[in-house]
Amino acid sequence: MQLKRFDAINVVPFIDIMLVLLVIVLTTATFVSRGMIPVDLGEAKASEAMKTHKDLVITISKEGNYYFNDKVIDPSSLEQELLSYAVQSVVFINCDKYASFEPFVIILNLLKQHHYTKLEVVTKR
Repeated sequence: MQLKRFDAINVVPFIDIMLVLLVIVLTTATFVSRGMIPVDLGEAKASEAMKTHKDLVITISKEGNYYFNDKVIDPSSLEQELLSYAVQSVVFINCDKYASFEPFVIILNLLKQHHYTKLEVVTKR
């Protein structure tokens, strides 16, 4: 039996892997460059300028994902994370206008259960 000699390397699989990695890097880079979670806020005519001091920020994305101070959080651990802050803390709620209403109600119910009364819903003017 005679062994076949390799004259060239097949680089097609390598190119496929590099293209997938390029897509991942570009997608991640656009999220990191913004520095914030993309949320399309609802409008309110009676809104005030947002205070620069933020104790707690809870964000609900269009897909219904929860973010606690810009970190993705599981809905089951949201309560535990919330209880690590004082009841007097100001809670800012950012909710995408296309998100389902149910996550917003869940957060309000959770805040009411634990007697958080300083709530602010963030909107566009």
